[in-house]
Amino acid sequence: MTGKGWRLFKLISMLLVLSALGCAYVLSSYDSTKCWIMLIIVSLVSISYLLLFRQSEKNLHSFLSEMEAQLDLTISDSLEKFPAPALIIDEAGTIIWFNKAFSEKIHPEDSYGQNIKKLIDIDLDELLANADKATEFDSGNYRIIAASAERDDNDDGISTRLTMLYFQDISEMLDVKRRYIDERVYVTMIMIDNLDEMLSNSKDSDKGHITMQIDKLIEDFIDDHGGVVRKNATDRYFAMLADAEIRHLEEEQFHSILDRAHEIMISEHYPVTLSIGIGKGGSTIAESEELAREALDMTQGRGGDQVAIKEGADFKFYGGSTQGTNKSTKVKTRIFTTSLINLIQSSDHVLVMGHKRGDLDAVGSAAGLAGAIRALGFNAYVYSNLSDTNAMPLINRLRDNLDDDIDLFVSEDTALRTMTENTLLIIVDTNEISQIDSSTIYEKASSFGEKTHRIVYIDHHRQSAGTSISNAVISLHEPFASSAAEMVTEVVQYFPLSEPIQSYYADALLSGVMLDTKNFVTKTGVRTYEAAAYLRKIGADPVAVKLLFRSSFDMEVLRSKLITTSVVHKKCAVAVADEIQPDVMIAASQAADEMLNINGVDASFVVYPTSTGSNISARSYGAMNVQVIMEGLKQRDQMVSGGGHATMAAAQLREYTVEAAKQLLLEEIDSYVLKSTATVAG
Repeated sequence: MTGKGWRLFKLISMLLVLSALGCAYVLSSYDSTKCWIMLIIVSLVSISYLLLFRQSEKNLHSFLSEMEAQLDLTISDSLEKFPAPALIIDEAGTIIWFNKAFSEKIHPEDSYGQNIKKLIDIDLDELLANADKATEFDSGNYRIIAASAERDDNDDGISTRLTMLYFQDISEMLDVKRRYIDERVYVTMIMIDNLDEMLSNSKDSDKGHITMQIDKLIEDFIDDHGGVVRKNATDRYFAMLADAEIRHLEEEQFHSILDRAHEIMISEHYPVTLSIGIGKGGSTIAESEELAREALDMTQGRGGDQVAIKEGADFKFYGGSTQGTNKSTKVKTRIFTTSLINLIQSSDHVLVMGHKRGDLDAVGSAAGLAGAIRALGFNAYVYSNLSDTNAMPLINRLRDNLDDDIDLFVSEDTALRTMTENTLLIIVDTNEISQIDSSTIYEKASSFGEKTHRIVYIDHHRQSAGTSISNAVISLHEPFASSAAEMVTEVVQYFPLSEPIQSYYADALLSGVMLDTKNFVTKTGVRTYEAAAYLRKIGADPVAVKLLFRSSFDMEVLRSKLITTSVVHKKCAVAVADEIQPDVMIAASQAADEMLNINGVDASFVVYPTSTGSNISARSYGAMNVQVIMEGLKQRDQMVSGGGHATMAAAQLREYTVEAAKQLLLEEIDSYVLKSTATVAG
């Protein structure tokens, strides 16, 4: 019975006694003798009732007190002997009670009166909110469970909040979890880069010996790391590796497989290189395989000789120190050209554009491709931001000499106004969405929907994870090519032209090749010279092209000034421009090229200011991979974007001063050299 019910029972009992006395008083008017007799009897019964009632109340209170004491004793004894550590704290976190297990397993010294935060690194507010927290101690791992209660003091109206914490040992569960993670296997795909190309001129006996060495290398590598591997094509392998082994390989940057592959020489100048894709994090083997396939495609898009790990939407890259080898086969180009012609024929017109601040390669390849499409009898135009381009000499030459009835170059407004869902947009010399010359044109072409959009790109730059064009209907991506102009020239050769394109278009394409190869010094292969020979054959004039590279007197002074500011740091020449100047971007790239001629310099960098921060132009002849260094800057700060080729790259550092950008660059150079030294030592 509750307190209110007990008080009501006593009130009714008193009313019953009073009612009996009232009845006796009423009888007094009829018979006084009987009234007194009844009054005496009622009084005696009432007194007896009240005495018995009072005694019963005392007995009940005594029974309840004894039961409460016995219960408290039982609970206290049970908690004291409870095998899990437990304690009670007040609102301030002060320990007011703890059991024997707490002393044995958590804190062996006297804990009374101490604050729980001094003994255990926990957030009480978070713990009380979540009532569940995993905490690690020297003796094991525990999950802390909290239970709070408030006690009211009827005398002063103050409530006290006490919290009991008990510690659940989850060491065994965590051990099982760690084993599950460590032993979980992921799909690993391995591909030998350009095997058929590399072995094309080898003897049959040498081919067998080389493939046997590669097979043994990969099989031993997988066996050493507790995995399984199967060869599913001449140049491809399918393997399974555990998560713990992959983490171990990440720590050593996969040098144990990439560097050992380099020791196998196909010929005097061509070591074996591998591309490896790992799909990590998939909930099923099928998902892991799909991630591994995407990772392998990304390594190919970045030039091979590296490892890509895809976990969810994120990529991690290791290796990529070599430049790779040129492919002599043009099968991919021929297939692409056939598909491109079909798209051109089903389009109302074609729009070609390159990257921001278009150079001779971007504008030259766009103009050359548009000219070839016009020669096929279809409408084609080029968009280039004429207010921010490095190719005005080429643009002016084309405008002055082409005998086309319609101007080759269109404005952004005209391009947007004439675009329809049947317009074919071809992007050249970039695969980065952020670097496209007009994001507005690209967005409109993308807005027509997956079933109707017509976007194509042709590029030779290495891909970056998450920032590349992903909605192209078809694409031609060759990281081994010297330039976009070289790739466009190969495409044009497969066009069914009744007569060659105008010589001015050939000049435009040749200027792009000469720019990116530094006049046929870097990144040149057999296909580069074949493309140049074809352009020369159809009328390209090397002298006229060379004149496009002439610079003003102020440009020469600025370039020389930049070179004089350079300092050499770990075989890297680093120069800094102190203020924003016209054409500083061109001067920076030219100065970077010139600094490679300094004895003992393997790479060159020029840092120059922009309206949004700073930019870096990077060059090398292959001894150092400047693309890796530029991408390393991007990993250091989300305000940095960068990439390019092993021998030609750049970075944009938003909100960075040139001095801050230079310091970040020097730190990344130190990191790159340290990793390279460790690789050689290993």
